Amino acid sequence: MIMVNVPEDLKYAKTHEWVKLVNGEATVGISDFAQQQLTDIVYLDMPKEGKKVKKGETLLSIESVKSAEDVFSPVSGTVISVNKELESKPESVNSNPYGSWIVKIKVDENPTGLMSAAEYKKFIGGQ
Repeated sequence: MIMVNVPEDLKYAKTHEWVKLVNGEATVGISDFAQQQLTDIVYLDMPKEGKKVKKGETLLSIESVKSAEDVFSPVSGTVISVNKELESKPESVNSNPYGSWIVKIKVDENPTGLMSAAEYKKFIGGQ
């Protein structure tokens, strides 16, 4: 059993993104499980602010010493903010995946299909 941190107050996508929804804004990052799979993150190819995104589409890519992986948008909407700190410190996603949000998205509609912490724990336990 892999030991991973799965905060209870967040929602999770099957593609290993976490979402915190507050007043129609989704703060998005990657889960502890995802950063462990990637290992040492060296670069994030951030989307531009103002970019329209659809749920399930590629939002950005993350490069680690091991591989490059797409991060998918867990919601539909418009990117309103990107975490510029990650441009110079991408490794902070490894050390603090839930404190190192990647983008904020103004959501178009109430997100569906996201898992609770308990559902996500069960999902990754079966990986």
